[in-house]
Amino acid sequence: PVINKIDLPNARIEEVENELAALTQVKKEDIIKISAKNNINIEKLLIEIIKRTPPPTIKKKPQLQALIFDSFYDKFKGVIAYVRVFEGTLKINEKIKFLGTKAVGEVLELGYLKPELKPEKEIKSGEIGYLATGIKDLSKIKIGDTITHLNESAEPLAGYEEPKPVVFASFYPINADEFELLRQSLFKIKLSDASLYFEPETSEALGRGFRCGFLGLLHLDIIQERLKREFGLNLIITTPSVRYKIKLQQSNEEILIHSASELPKNEKYEIYEPWIKLEILCPPEYLSNIIKLVENYRGKLKETLSITEHLLILKYEIPLAEIIVDFYDKLKNATSGFASMNYEILEYRKGNLFKLDILIAGKIIEPFARILPENKLYSESKKLVLKLKEIMPPQLFPVAIQAMTKNRIIARETKKALKKDVTGYLYGGDRTRKMKLWEKQKEGKKKLKELGKGKVNIPPKVFFEMLKR
Repeated sequence: PVINKIDLPNARIEEVENELAALTQVKKEDIIKISAKNNINIEKLLIEIIKRTPPPTIKKKPQLQALIFDSFYDKFKGVIAYVRVFEGTLKINEKIKFLGTKAVGEVLELGYLKPELKPEKEIKSGEIGYLATGIKDLSKIKIGDTITHLNESAEPLAGYEEPKPVVFASFYPINADEFELLRQSLFKIKLSDASLYFEPETSEALGRGFRCGFLGLLHLDIIQERLKREFGLNLIITTPSVRYKIKLQQSNEEILIHSASELPKNEKYEIYEPWIKLEILCPPEYLSNIIKLVENYRGKLKETLSITEHLLILKYEIPLAEIIVDFYDKLKNATSGFASMNYEILEYRKGNLFKLDILIAGKIIEPFARILPENKLYSESKKLVLKLKEIMPPQLFPVAIQAMTKNRIIARETKKALKKDVTGYLYGGDRTRKMKLWEKQKEGKKKLKELGKGKVNIPPKVFFEMLKR
């Protein structure tokens, strides 16, 4: 435990020391107070780091066991993996295999990180270095995988498992020709970020893209920014969602879905949603604001801890779907930026959730469907139909925009027909002349609607506005 910047005139050293001791359960005498600018206690800190960091344990097993802890892509050498050798020795030109992906390769180059890459002939147990095999297939090398010699039967190092994403969003390139670039970019990012999950997805409105899974909202923002900065991609990103568990009542089978459009159409089911344990750290004066805010998001207060007279921890249980869109921004607004939050996944719980369908001219538009709690169905449906009314281009006949749940319409707006002034050329005369033309126009629109069966073409722009983040 370290407190930095103690040289600043507004430093609250004693107060922060009490908070740190209470939060982390460490002794005050173990906290090192430093100033890098004035070189206060820097040497002491380095000595403590060396003293408290244990050296690697070497068991002298004959089989090679090396852990991949990071990787990047080099256009000349292929995938370069950063490895820690737990047991055995890794040498140049040896045949190796990756236990997780079953890939086979040859050590074309290896060495140490100095921090630049410094080639060597071998890396021994207890050491950290890099290796290049010339493998260009990005899916064959994964962080957390174990490397061993081709003809050896070593056990994989414990702890490796596929990451479990909890927040999902779809990425679509604005320029359809950049789909392949997006695919390659996601593979390259996955080299250094094993927790990124993605699979191809096709949308009638948005074209080809990828359904991506993330560990949280911050992870989503980082990936989005990397795609923009490192690869120059301009993307349409859909509103984040979570993975729901559906239990079919007839067969008792359980399936996982990412969006409302995947819900079974002809079977009865129960919807389970992921819940999280949410901790909010804040000053006491903002307590009432936070309680009001979280109650609106279906949060249940479990515990309130007073760390110091200036610091509280509020522990909640809340559905994950409630916090992944705008909760963090509203929390910051409610506390003038002083609150911070942390969460961890608890379990799936049965929810009072329903599918909300959007109908345009009587036809269900699947991409607009949502899964919502019962207490938000009316308010959200009203917002959706109003937004659609604003952005939908007018047709030659009035278009009904409706929201439906549990087989009944709960919200409706009507987009007025595109009008043409059929009486503009008339002047003077009896008003009945105009009325005859208006009636004729009305009959013509009615006939047009019947002939076209009320078919409405929705331009891509409408889908972009409704689905984008």
